[in-house]
Amino acid sequence: MNNIVSANQIQNYVGQEISISEWIHVEQDRINLFADATGDHQYIHVDAERASETPFGTTIAHGFLSLSLLASMSGGLKLENTVMGINYGLDKVRFLNPVKVGAKIRGRFTLVSAEEKKPLHFLLKHNVVVEIEGEEKPALIADWLGMTVVN
Repeated sequence: MNNIVSANQIQNYVGQEISISEWIHVEQDRINLFADATGDHQYIHVDAERASETPFGTTIAHGFLSLSLLASMSGGLKLENTVMGINYGLDKVRFLNPVKVGAKIRGRFTLVSAEEKKPLHFLLKHNVVVEIEGEEKPALIADWLGMTVVN
């Protein structure tokens, strides 16, 4: 697939999976930095000894950490003459499976809709499934909205 499409072509991709990201390794250092950034130091995230006694058996990533990685996972289809992309929000998020320390995750992006909200401003909605390597059940699913501004 051509990664750059014109605004006139974007509707042709609605309903299609447009990208699969590279795997991202979720290590304890990343989890600890996220805990520091958010102030969420719950033991299931940062204390390996205590977390080993939970049903998870180890520390797990914050759900919001996995969600925040969507930005680094996104890619694929771009609108021609893009000036900037703006995170517009989420319509739906469900955390389905914890991401254990040391796991690898990746995002699968399907374009759900593309709407010109005002001239040269396109609201793109993607369904995103964040997979965990080697697991059947995904970490999360989300409907992610982004505003793409073109000139």
